Amino acid sequence: MKDHHPEKANYSIALVNYKSLELTKKCLQLLQDVVQEKSISVYVVDNDSRDSSAEYLRTLSWINLIERKPEHPEAGNIAHGRALDLALGFVETEYVFLLHTDTFIYDLEVFNMMLAQCAEQQDVAAVGCLEQLNRGFFRSAWRVSSRFFKHYTRRSLKALGIKSREPKPYREKHLKSFCTLWNVRLIKKHGLHFQMDERNPGYELQDRMTELRYKIRVISPRKMFRYLDHIQSGTISSLGGYTSNHRRVRMYNQITQGLKT
Repeated sequence: MKDHHPEKANYSIALVNYKSLELTKKCLQLLQDVVQEKSISVYVVDNDSRDSSAEYLRTLSWINLIERKPEHPEAGNIAHGRALDLALGFVETEYVFLLHTDTFIYDLEVFNMMLAQCAEQQDVAAVGCLEQLNRGFFRSAWRVSSRFFKHYTRRSLKALGIKSREPKPYREKHLKSFCTLWNVRLIKKHGLHFQMDERNPGYELQDRMTELRYKIRVISPRKMFRYLDHIQSGTISSLGGYTSNHRRVRMYNQITQGLKT
């Protein structure tokens, strides 16, 4: 790993690249000026992409590149979480921002906005958003109501002894890691990690922090997406994991076409 010498900012940035070179390039380009100006440590984990990603990332003198080589096949979320934990081991700042490579930050004030949530209290463990998209009021209301109906329908069927799928929570409660601020000091104090169970990275960590009575600050999608764009499942879309007319592919094409102009 290439190491550099920050540390004016009290936060670092960590992201994981897996076969998403074009997305990663743009994500990093949008960060480069402020990162170099403020001497912010950026940790990029290449998760065994086996393409030209690592070769390109080695040319960037302003990042700390970590090349991860797992010994056995891993589920995507597990591989991502373990890569974040690998980066966490190098972080020496009080806070770390987790970004996805398909997160494009156009207003770098987002960092200060999220850090401000921690300024008045020392017991804030994390700051982030519960949604990966800004669906707007009406779409969000429809989504919650339809999930509410489905949740209680499944519960009722199971109570009656009728075979049904397990009811899923109708409200999101876990921060999404496309742009999340974590308190590194608290994570390391309690010996915790990002990947602690089979769920998405940070879910069990958030649950543990809540049990320890630390606070989780939630930013609304409306506010968060004033500063950035995010392509939900951008890596999967770029690798052809969805059909060409899938809504996530359409979003991927729309945003990436805009990036090229």
